[in-house]
Amino acid sequence: MSQKPVKVRHVTVDERGDGQRIDNFLLRELKGVPRTLIYRLLRKGEVRVNKGRVKAGRRLVAGDVVRIPPVRLPEASEVGKPPQWQIDKIEKSIIYEDNLLLIINKEPGLAVHGGSGISFGVIELLRASRPQEKALELAHRLDRDTSGCLMLAKKRSALRTLQQLQREGRVRKRYLALLAGRWNKDRQQVKVPLKKNNLKSGERVVRVDAAGKHAHTEFRVVQRFSRATLVEAELKTGRTHQIRVHAQYLGTPILGDEKYGDEQANREFRHLGLKRLFLHAASLRFPWPEREQGYAFEAPLPPELQELLDK
Repeated sequence: MSQKPVKVRHVTVDERGDGQRIDNFLLRELKGVPRTLIYRLLRKGEVRVNKGRVKAGRRLVAGDVVRIPPVRLPEASEVGKPPQWQIDKIEKSIIYEDNLLLIINKEPGLAVHGGSGISFGVIELLRASRPQEKALELAHRLDRDTSGCLMLAKKRSALRTLQQLQREGRVRKRYLALLAGRWNKDRQQVKVPLKKNNLKSGERVVRVDAAGKHAHTEFRVVQRFSRATLVEAELKTGRTHQIRVHAQYLGTPILGDEKYGDEQANREFRHLGLKRLFLHAASLRFPWPEREQGYAFEAPLPPELQELLDK
Protein backbone atom coordinates (compact mmCIF):
# COMPACT_ATOMS: atom_id res chain seq x y z
CA MET A 1 0.00 0.00 0.00
CA SER A 2 1.50 3.35 -0.99
CA GLN A 3 1.81 5.88 1.80
CA LYS A 4 1.03 9.53 1.31
CA PRO A 5 4.10 11.75 1.73
CA VAL A 6 3.99 13.67 5.00
CA LYS A 7 5.61 16.99 5.85
CA VAL A 8 5.55 19.70 8.50
CA ARG A 9 2.29 21.66 8.58
CA HIS A 10 1.64 25.08 10.07
CA VAL A 11 -2.03 25.44 11.05
CA THR A 12 -3.57 28.75 12.10
CA VAL A 13 -6.13 28.28 14.87
CA ASP A 14 -9.62 29.47 13.89
CA GLU A 15 -12.76 30.01 15.99
CA ARG A 16 -13.33 26.27 16.18
CA GLY A 17 -10.00 25.78 17.99
CA ASP A 18 -10.23 28.92 20.14
CA GLY A 19 -10.04 27.89 23.82
CA GLN A 20 -9.26 24.25 22.99
CA ARG A 21 -6.41 22.34 24.66
CA ILE A 22 -3.49 21.65 22.31
CA ASP A 23 -3.73 17.84 22.89
CA ASN A 24 -7.41 17.81 21.85
CA PHE A 25 -6.64 20.09 18.88
CA LEU A 26 -3.98 17.61 17.69
CA LEU A 27 -6.32 14.64 18.14
CA ARG A 28 -8.69 16.37 15.75
CA GLU A 29 -6.01 17.39 13.24
CA LEU A 30 -4.29 13.97 13.32
CA LYS A 31 -7.35 11.72 13.17
CA GLY A 32 -6.61 8.08 13.94
CA VAL A 33 -3.18 8.77 15.52
CA PRO A 34 -2.87 7.20 19.01
CA ARG A 35 -3.06 9.58 21.99
CA THR A 36 0.26 8.18 23.26
CA LEU A 37 2.02 9.42 20.10
CA ILE A 38 0.43 12.88 20.46
CA TYR A 39 1.74 13.22 24.04
CA ARG A 40 5.19 11.98 22.94
CA LEU A 41 5.34 14.66 20.20
CA LEU A 42 4.41 17.33 22.78
CA ARG A 43 6.98 16.05 25.32
CA LYS A 44 9.75 16.06 22.70
CA GLY A 45 8.89 19.63 21.68
CA GLU A 46 8.10 18.63 18.09
CA VAL A 47 4.77 20.47 18.32
CA ARG A 48 5.20 24.25 18.62
CA VAL A 49 2.73 27.08 19.15
CA ASN A 50 3.93 30.44 17.83
CA LYS A 51 7.41 28.82 17.57
CA GLY A 52 7.52 27.90 21.28
CA ARG A 53 7.31 24.54 23.07
CA VAL A 54 4.04 23.85 24.90
CA LYS A 55 2.55 21.36 27.37
CA ALA A 56 -0.54 19.24 26.72
CA GLY A 57 -2.79 21.49 28.84
CA ARG A 58 -1.99 24.71 26.91
CA ARG A 59 -5.19 26.36 25.65
CA LEU A 60 -5.11 27.80 22.16
CA VAL A 61 -6.32 31.23 21.06
CA ALA A 62 -7.67 32.10 17.62
CA GLY A 63 -4.73 33.27 15.51
CA ASP A 64 -2.14 30.97 17.16
CA VAL A 65 0.06 29.15 14.64
CA VAL A 66 0.59 25.47 15.46
CA ARG A 67 3.55 23.57 13.99
CA ILE A 68 2.47 19.95 13.39
CA PRO A 69 5.42 17.61 12.69
CA PRO A 70 5.37 14.96 9.94
CA VAL A 71 3.13 12.10 11.08
CA ARG A 72 1.80 9.40 8.77
CA LEU A 73 -1.97 9.39 9.18
CA PRO A 74 -3.74 6.03 8.97
CA GLU A 75 -5.69 5.47 5.77
CA ALA A 76 -9.46 5.71 6.18
CA SER A 77 -9.68 1.92 5.76
CA GLU A 78 -7.24 1.46 8.67
CA VAL A 79 -9.17 3.72 11.01
CA GLY A 80 -12.44 2.13 9.97
CA LYS A 81 -16.01 3.22 10.59
CA PRO A 82 -17.93 2.26 13.73
CA PRO A 83 -20.48 -0.52 13.22
CA GLN A 84 -24.07 0.72 12.90
CA TRP A 85 -25.24 -1.17 16.01
CA GLN A 86 -22.73 0.81 18.12
CA ILE A 87 -23.93 4.10 16.61
CA ASP A 88 -27.58 3.14 17.27
CA LYS A 89 -26.73 2.19 20.86
CA ILE A 90 -24.99 5.53 21.65
CA GLU A 91 -27.94 7.44 20.13
CA LYS A 92 -30.32 5.59 22.48
CA SER A 93 -28.17 6.63 25.46
CA ILE A 94 -28.85 10.38 24.89
CA ILE A 95 -30.63 11.91 27.90
CA TYR A 96 -30.89 15.47 26.57
CA GLU A 97 -29.99 17.50 23.49
CA ASP A 98 -30.45 21.08 22.34
CA ASN A 99 -28.52 23.35 19.97
CA LEU A 100 -25.65 23.75 22.49
CA LEU A 101 -25.41 20.62 24.65
CA LEU A 102 -25.66 16.86 24.39
CA ILE A 103 -25.87 14.72 27.56
CA ILE A 104 -25.59 10.94 27.46
CA ASN A 105 -25.97 8.14 30.01
CA LYS A 106 -22.67 6.39 29.28
CA GLU A 107 -22.60 2.63 29.65
CA PRO A 108 -19.76 0.96 31.61
CA GLY A 109 -16.90 -0.42 29.53
CA LEU A 110 -17.20 2.32 26.89
CA ALA A 111 -14.22 4.69 26.75
CA VAL A 112 -14.85 8.38 26.09
CA HIS A 113 -12.07 8.26 23.43
CA GLY A 114 -11.36 5.26 21.22
CA GLY A 115 -8.00 3.83 20.22
CA SER A 116 -6.54 3.95 16.74
CA GLY A 117 -8.55 1.68 14.44
CA ILE A 118 -9.30 -0.79 17.25
CA SER A 119 -12.24 0.50 19.22
CA PHE A 120 -14.49 3.53 19.16
CA GLY A 121 -15.23 5.76 22.11
CA VAL A 122 -18.18 8.04 22.83
CA ILE A 123 -16.83 10.96 20.81
CA GLU A 124 -16.02 8.88 17.69
CA LEU A 125 -19.43 7.20 17.76
CA LEU A 126 -21.34 10.48 18.10
CA ARG A 127 -19.27 12.17 15.38
CA ALA A 128 -19.96 9.22 13.07
CA SER A 129 -23.66 9.46 13.92
CA ARG A 130 -23.88 13.19 13.20
CA PRO A 131 -21.14 14.29 10.77
CA GLN A 132 -22.82 17.69 10.43
CA GLU A 133 -21.84 18.55 14.04
CA LYS A 134 -18.35 19.84 13.22
CA ALA A 135 -17.62 21.27 16.69
CA LEU A 136 -18.81 18.35 18.85
CA GLU A 137 -16.42 17.90 21.79
CA LEU A 138 -16.32 16.21 25.20
CA ALA A 139 -16.72 18.75 28.02
CA HIS A 140 -15.30 16.40 30.67
CA ARG A 141 -14.40 12.72 31.05
CA LEU A 142 -15.57 9.60 32.85
CA ASP A 143 -13.39 6.54 33.48
CA ARG A 144 -14.07 3.71 31.06
CA ASP A 145 -15.64 1.55 33.82
CA THR A 146 -17.84 4.36 35.22
CA SER A 147 -21.41 4.73 33.95
CA GLY A 148 -23.71 7.76 33.95
CA CYS A 149 -24.00 11.42 32.96
CA LEU A 150 -21.46 12.68 30.42
CA MET A 151 -21.53 16.20 28.92
CA LEU A 152 -20.65 17.12 25.35
CA ALA A 153 -20.72 20.56 23.75
CA LYS A 154 -21.99 21.14 20.22
CA LYS A 155 -20.48 24.62 19.80
CA ARG A 156 -17.12 26.14 20.77
CA SER A 157 -18.92 28.83 22.80
CA ALA A 158 -20.79 26.16 24.80
CA LEU A 159 -17.56 24.23 25.42
CA ARG A 160 -15.86 27.39 26.73
CA THR A 161 -18.82 28.07 29.05
CA LEU A 162 -18.78 24.52 30.43
CA GLN A 163 -15.01 24.61 30.95
CA GLN A 164 -15.28 27.97 32.75
CA LEU A 165 -18.13 26.68 35.00
CA GLN A 166 -16.04 23.62 35.89
CA ARG A 167 -12.96 25.73 36.67
CA GLU A 168 -15.11 27.86 38.98
CA GLY A 169 -16.56 24.76 40.70
CA ARG A 170 -20.11 25.61 39.61
CA VAL A 171 -20.91 22.24 38.00
CA ARG A 172 -22.31 19.89 40.68
CA LYS A 173 -21.28 16.33 39.83
CA ARG A 174 -22.89 13.71 42.06
CA TYR A 175 -21.88 10.03 41.94
CA LEU A 176 -23.18 6.87 43.63
CA ALA A 177 -20.58 4.36 44.84
CA LEU A 178 -20.78 1.15 46.85
CA LEU A 179 -17.85 0.92 49.25
CA ALA A 180 -16.36 -2.15 50.94
CA GLY A 181 -17.03 -2.07 54.71
CA ARG A 182 -19.37 -0.12 56.98
CA TRP A 183 -19.20 3.57 57.86
CA ASN A 184 -20.18 4.92 61.26
CA LYS A 185 -20.06 8.55 60.12
CA ASP A 186 -22.79 10.03 57.94
CA ARG A 187 -20.46 12.42 56.09
CA GLN A 188 -16.77 12.64 55.27
CA GLN A 189 -14.79 15.44 53.64
CA VAL A 190 -11.61 14.19 51.99
CA LYS A 191 -9.03 16.83 51.08
CA VAL A 192 -5.82 15.03 50.18
CA PRO A 193 -3.63 15.85 47.14
CA LEU A 194 -3.36 13.37 44.27
CA LYS A 195 -0.49 12.71 41.89
CA LYS A 196 -0.49 10.73 38.62
CA ASN A 197 2.22 8.08 38.22
CA ASN A 198 3.04 6.06 35.12
CA LEU A 199 4.22 2.52 35.80
CA LYS A 200 6.87 0.83 33.61
CA SER A 201 4.06 -1.15 31.98
CA GLY A 202 2.58 2.17 30.81
CA GLU A 203 -0.39 1.86 33.18
CA ARG A 204 -1.44 5.09 34.89
CA VAL A 205 -1.95 4.97 38.65
CA VAL A 206 -2.96 7.85 40.91
CA ARG A 207 -1.59 8.07 44.46
CA VAL A 208 -2.13 10.28 47.50
CA ASP A 209 1.00 12.46 47.47
CA ALA A 210 1.86 15.73 49.21
CA ALA A 211 3.49 16.87 45.95
CA GLY A 212 0.26 16.23 44.02
CA LYS A 213 -2.64 18.51 43.07
CA HIS A 214 -5.31 19.63 45.55
CA ALA A 215 -8.30 17.26 45.47
CA HIS A 216 -11.56 17.48 47.45
CA THR A 217 -14.41 14.95 47.59
CA GLU A 218 -17.47 15.13 49.82
CA PHE A 219 -18.99 11.76 50.78
CA ARG A 220 -22.46 11.22 52.28
CA VAL A 221 -23.98 7.89 53.37
CA VAL A 222 -27.13 6.89 51.45
CA GLN A 223 -27.62 3.35 52.82
CA ARG A 224 -25.73 0.93 55.09
CA PHE A 225 -25.50 -2.81 54.44
CA SER A 226 -23.86 -5.53 56.54
CA ARG A 227 -20.60 -5.54 54.55
CA ALA A 228 -20.89 -2.42 52.40
CA THR A 229 -21.94 1.24 52.39
CA LEU A 230 -23.72 3.04 49.56
CA VAL A 231 -22.47 6.63 49.41
CA GLU A 232 -23.09 9.74 47.39
CA ALA A 233 -19.82 11.37 46.33
CA GLU A 234 -19.71 14.97 45.18
CA LEU A 235 -16.64 16.18 43.33
CA LYS A 236 -15.35 19.57 44.44
CA THR A 237 -12.32 19.17 42.14
CA GLY A 238 -11.97 16.98 39.06
CA ARG A 239 -8.79 14.92 39.32
CA THR A 240 -8.18 11.62 37.52
CA HIS A 241 -9.59 8.63 39.52
CA GLN A 242 -10.37 11.06 42.36
CA ILE A 243 -13.34 9.27 43.98
CA ARG A 244 -11.68 5.87 43.62
CA VAL A 245 -8.42 6.96 45.28
CA HIS A 246 -10.15 8.99 48.02
CA ALA A 247 -12.37 5.99 48.85
CA GLN A 248 -9.25 3.80 49.02
CA TYR A 249 -7.55 6.41 51.27
CA LEU A 250 -10.47 6.10 53.73
CA GLY A 251 -9.90 2.33 53.91
CA THR A 252 -13.22 1.59 52.18
CA PRO A 253 -12.44 1.23 48.46
CA ILE A 254 -15.15 1.05 45.80
CA LEU A 255 -16.39 -2.49 45.20
CA GLY A 256 -15.49 -3.92 41.81
CA ASP A 257 -12.44 -1.63 41.52
CA GLU A 258 -9.62 -3.81 40.20
CA LYS A 259 -7.02 -1.03 40.35
CA TYR A 260 -7.61 0.52 43.80
CA GLY A 261 -9.95 -2.01 45.41
CA ASP A 262 -9.87 -4.84 47.93
CA GLU A 263 -9.35 -8.19 46.16
CA GLN A 264 -11.12 -10.29 48.76
CA ALA A 265 -14.16 -7.98 48.99
CA ASN A 266 -14.34 -7.85 45.19
CA ARG A 267 -14.31 -11.67 45.07
CA GLU A 268 -17.16 -11.89 47.63
CA PHE A 269 -19.32 -9.40 45.74
CA ARG A 270 -18.54 -11.03 42.39
CA HIS A 271 -20.38 -14.08 43.74
CA LEU A 272 -23.37 -11.78 44.36
CA GLY A 273 -23.26 -10.69 40.71
CA LEU A 274 -21.06 -7.55 40.75
CA LYS A 275 -19.00 -7.79 37.56
CA ARG A 276 -18.03 -4.12 37.23
CA LEU A 277 -16.90 -1.04 39.14
CA PHE A 278 -19.78 0.20 41.32
CA LEU A 279 -19.40 3.87 40.40
CA HIS A 280 -22.17 5.77 38.61
CA ALA A 281 -22.35 9.47 37.64
CA ALA A 282 -25.92 9.96 38.89
CA SER A 283 -26.50 13.66 38.25
CA LEU A 284 -25.21 16.96 36.87
CA ARG A 285 -26.44 20.42 37.78
CA PHE A 286 -25.10 23.80 36.63
CA PRO A 287 -26.22 27.38 35.91
CA TRP A 288 -26.32 28.75 32.37
CA PRO A 289 -26.14 32.32 31.00
CA GLU A 290 -29.60 33.68 30.11
CA ARG A 291 -31.28 30.50 31.40
CA GLU A 292 -32.87 31.24 34.75
CA GLN A 293 -33.27 27.65 35.99
CA GLY A 294 -29.91 26.41 34.60
CA TYR A 295 -29.57 22.74 33.67
CA ALA A 296 -30.14 19.58 35.75
CA PHE A 297 -29.76 15.99 34.53
CA GLU A 298 -30.10 12.57 36.15
CA ALA A 299 -29.15 9.07 35.02
CA PRO A 300 -30.85 6.18 36.86
CA LEU A 301 -28.70 3.47 38.42
CA PRO A 302 -28.09 0.73 35.81
CA PRO A 303 -30.24 -2.42 36.36
CA GLU A 304 -27.26 -4.63 37.29
CA LEU A 305 -26.26 -2.25 40.12
CA GLN A 306 -29.84 -1.82 41.36
CA GLU A 307 -30.30 -5.60 41.38
CA LEU A 308 -27.16 -5.98 43.52
CA LEU A 309 -28.51 -3.49 46.07
CA ASP A 310 -31.86 -5.30 46.14
CA LYS A 311 -30.04 -8.57 46.93
